[in-house]
Amino acid sequence: MTNIILRGCNGKMGQVITELVNVDKDAVIVAGIDTSQNKVNKYPVYSSFSQCHVRADVIVDFSSPMNLEEMLDYAKSREIGIVLCTTGFTKDQLNLIDEAAKEIPILQSANMSMGINLITKLVQEAAKLLVDAGFDIEIVEKHHNRKVDAPSGTALALADAMNQVLENEYEYKYDRTKERIMRTKKEIGISSVRGGTIVGEHEVIFAGTDEVIEIKHTAYSKAIFAKGAIQAAKYLPGKEAGKYQMSDVIG
Repeated sequence: MTNIILRGCNGKMGQVITELVNVDKDAVIVAGIDTSQNKVNKYPVYSSFSQCHVRADVIVDFSSPMNLEEMLDYAKSREIGIVLCTTGFTKDQLNLIDEAAKEIPILQSANMSMGINLITKLVQEAAKLLVDAGFDIEIVEKHHNRKVDAPSGTALALADAMNQVLENEYEYKYDRTKERIMRTKKEIGISSVRGGTIVGEHEVIFAGTDEVIEIKHTAYSKAIFAKGAIQAAKYLPGKEAGKYQMSDVIG
């Protein structure tokens, strides 16, 4: 049984995770951390880690970059790992995370979906094979009309994963309206769509001469991210100190 402290338990993702863990035989939420007390949970909820003295195996963080240092100090003092699902950290905060990972295991991912992390591996393999055959790479990501950042962190993560196996020789092109020039061979185009209630859609297009290969992932609900976080929480306890990714969970 994996005992979880859930930071951000009263937010939308926190409540989705709570519902899923309630029916999971191998995990239990033993405490929550949230500044908001507007929900009724089966577990105790504290406004800060300083108030929490519950024994746990791992922390799952689906909140915000605020008070990061408090969480890291808490985890280090109790020698438990963190599944870090939050994004938007500053460079200084990322450095703090890297330093903490020298003492505890930290799994950090821009997208907790098992499917996204699987296709990340697939597009890496495809990129290695197809660019030498003259294929161009384009990414199209779609999200709901309330998402303010573009491109999505997942789109950038997919681009980075492919660029990594391409010796980081490719540049990213976000806007083709300002220059009337042909695309170069060593670029990855990234386009963003915002509309309606689209949860998340990412499509990687490999366009060659007379043929196109598309690798696509569609999220129909936020539950897929919660499921991935729970899988990661089960994976992390007992691991050595260091940085981990969802690719480690799916093997």
